[in-house]
Amino acid sequence: MMKISEEAIIYATILHQGKVRKFGNTPYIFHPLEVAQILSTITDDEEVITAGILHDIVEDTDGTLEEIEKRFGKRVADIVSTDTENDYPGEKKSDTWKQRKEGSLKILKSSTDEGVKMLWLADKLANIRSLAGMYSELGEEMWQKFNQNDPEMQRWYYKSVAEMIELSLNKTGAFKELIKHINFIWPGTFDSEKTRFKKYKEVSVDGCELLGHGAKGDVYRYDDELVIKVFNENNTYRDVEQEIAQCRKTFILGIPTAISFGIVSVGKKYGAMFEMVDSDTLSRYIARSPGQVDHYAGVMAEVASIIHSIEVTEDDGFPYVYERIHGYISGGVGAEDKALEEKCMKLIDNLPEVHTLIHGDFHTGNVFIQNGEPLLIDMDRVSIGHPVIELSDLYYFYVTLGLDDPSVVEKFMGFSYDTSKQFFHSFLKCYLQTLVEYRLHEVTDKV
Repeated sequence: MMKISEEAIIYATILHQGKVRKFGNTPYIFHPLEVAQILSTITDDEEVITAGILHDIVEDTDGTLEEIEKRFGKRVADIVSTDTENDYPGEKKSDTWKQRKEGSLKILKSSTDEGVKMLWLADKLANIRSLAGMYSELGEEMWQKFNQNDPEMQRWYYKSVAEMIELSLNKTGAFKELIKHINFIWPGTFDSEKTRFKKYKEVSVDGCELLGHGAKGDVYRYDDELVIKVFNENNTYRDVEQEIAQCRKTFILGIPTAISFGIVSVGKKYGAMFEMVDSDTLSRYIARSPGQVDHYAGVMAEVASIIHSIEVTEDDGFPYVYERIHGYISGGVGAEDKALEEKCMKLIDNLPEVHTLIHGDFHTGNVFIQNGEPLLIDMDRVSIGHPVIELSDLYYFYVTLGLDDPSVVEKFMGFSYDTSKQFFHSFLKCYLQTLVEYRLHEVTDKV
C-alpha cells in the first residue's frame, strides 16, 4: 500500500508542474522534496513529512486546504495552513511583506503541534541554504532581488523563527545548521554556542506546590530554597532572557527584585529559577491571614512608592506604557463602543507627562515575602508612565474583575472578594498617605 508521503509526492509534482524557483531556475518540486528530506532527519511522523511535501501547494498552486484535508487528513492540512501566508489581493507583495510575516509568526508562536515547528524549521533551513549560496556569490546586492530588500527585516524574520522553535528543536542538526547560516549572512545574530551541542538542565514540577498563576506562566515552589517560574509554551527563549535582563536592570535602579540565576527546560516549556528561601507570595499570606490585610496593603503601597519614585529617560531602554494601554482600549471597549473608546483615549492622552517607572503587572501574586522583605517578579512589563496607570491596574485586579462574578477574583488572588476590595481601599490609603475619604473617592474615580 502506498504511504501518504509517496502519494503526496505524486500530487505535489503534478500541481507544481511547470513552475520553477524564483532563483536558480530549478523545478519548484525540488524545494518541497528538500523540506521533506530535512524533516526525515528530525522525525518519522508520516503526517509531518507529508505536510512538508505539500506546504507550498496553497500559496503557489490551485490546490486548496480542503482538498489536502480530503486526500491526506485534517492534521496534515492544519500543519500546512500554519506555513501558508494570508493573501492580500490587489496589493504588492513588497507592501504586505511584514504584515504577512507577523501574521504567520503569531500562528507559529501559538501552535501546540510539534510538527508545525518541525515544518517551519525544515522550510526555513531549505530557504536559507539557497540564500547563503547566493550571498556567497553576490553579497549584499542579492537583497535587491527580493520583495523585502531590507536585510535587517529579513534578519528579524529568520531570527524570530529560530527563537520560537529553539526549545523544541535546539538539539537537532537541522536547527544548528539554520543558526550557522543565519550567522553567516548576519554575523553575530546568535551566540555561536547554539551551533554546538547544548542540553538545558531539565527539571520537573510534578508534585511541586503551585504558588501563583499569571498571564505568562505559573510559579512553583521547587524545594525549600528554590522557586521556579514556568513560562507558557508561546514564550520563546528570547522572551525569558529579556525578562531576566529586565529584572537585573530594575534591581540596579533600586527596585526590590528577585533575580533569576538560570534558565531551565520544563518539558516543552522554559523555566526561570529563583533562589527564594522560605518565601511565599503576598497573595498566600493574605489568604492565610485575611485579618492582616491592612498590614499587607501597607507593604504593597511601600513597594509601589519605591517604584514610582524612580525617574528614567528613554535612554534607559524602558518602553512607554501608553502604547500597551492604547492597545487594550482599542481591542477592548473599542470593539463595542467607539464613543467610550474615544473618552478613554482622551483620559490617557491628557495625563501629565512624567518619566517615572511603573511595574505594569502589579498585584500580590507577583510579590514574594522573604525574611520579611518584599521581592518582585514578572518584570517584563516595567515601563515609563504615570502612576495612575498602575493604580488602575490594581483597581481592575481587586475590584473590577469581581463585579460580575466574585469567584474570578477569588480564583486569581486566592482570597475572598470582600478581602480583595478591602485590600484595594487600604492600599490606596497607605499609598496616598491619607484617611480623607473624599480624596480617596476622587482618586478611585480617576482610576
